[in-house]
Amino acid sequence: MPLERDQIRELLIQELPALLERDPEVQRLILQLAQKYFAGRSETDNRFDRILEELRQSREEQTRLWAEQAQRWAEQAQRWEEQAQRWAEQAQRWAEQAQRWEEQDRRWEENQREIREMLRRLGEMDQRHAEIDRKWEEQTRRWEEQAQRWEEQDRRWEEQSRLWAEQSQRWEENQREIRELMRRHAALDRKFDSTIGALGARWGLYSEQSFRDALRGILTGFFNLEVINVNEFDETGEVFGRPEQIELDVIIKNGLLLICEIKSSMSKADMYLFERKARWSERRHERRADQLIVISPMVDVPARKVAERFGIVVYSFAEDAGDALTSAER
Repeated sequence: MPLERDQIRELLIQELPALLERDPEVQRLILQLAQKYFAGRSETDNRFDRILEELRQSREEQTRLWAEQAQRWAEQAQRWEEQAQRWAEQAQRWAEQAQRWEEQDRRWEENQREIREMLRRLGEMDQRHAEIDRKWEEQTRRWEEQAQRWEEQDRRWEEQSRLWAEQSQRWEENQREIRELMRRHAALDRKFDSTIGALGARWGLYSEQSFRDALRGILTGFFNLEVINVNEFDETGEVFGRPEQIELDVIIKNGLLLICEIKSSMSKADMYLFERKARWSERRHERRADQLIVISPMVDVPARKVAERFGIVVYSFAEDAGDALTSAER
């Protein structure tokens, strides 16, 4: 009885494994049939090797790409940190600048009050007032220009350092101008007071001693010049023709001996008398003065001629003498 297909299949499934183990012909036949559909061991090994190599290369490439990407991220993170630091520094600069502006506004208001007070006290000095007004207008113009620069600063960060330097320089110039104006104002006040004091001493409203003390105070307080009042007795009467007290003012600066006469007014006779007192003092102390100086707001023409003949330097105000002596020291 012929076998059915299913029976043959069942028989092969049962018997084929045993035949493969003991029958070489069956083994060869099965291998020939399998080679049509499956690669051999060597080819399979080669394929696995190629796949593994490709996987290895892919892994190395991926590792390299990840390393590069990690480096880029690190660099980007560093750039962000640097940028954040720049923004923080810039924010700090803006805060400091805002504080400077507030302080500057306060100083500006103080300066405005001082200028208004100066203008009130020096109303008769039209020309000087006009010069001050011109300087303030120039300063206002500079501030307006500076405001425009600050607006431009928002658009041009790279010019920040240069603009800061310019602003600082202009502020220092402004401060120097203000200090110079205040110094001149104070000097004018002192000169005015000296002139009024001289008039008062001349017409009996103030004592001559008060006027001298005031001028000595200016030389000492504002110019750091030590004025020594020397009061000695002339026993032989060489100066006045009879024994009398001789009063002189002496300034010693850097080894130089300066003999001074400080008076509210000087006539021709006063100038001759001062020269005699100075020469008497030189002979008494056996030292010649380096310079004879007269400080007086009122010196008539004949007295000035006598001073020129004797080499006596005449100053109208204590400030003029102080400036001359301190500048000569420098």
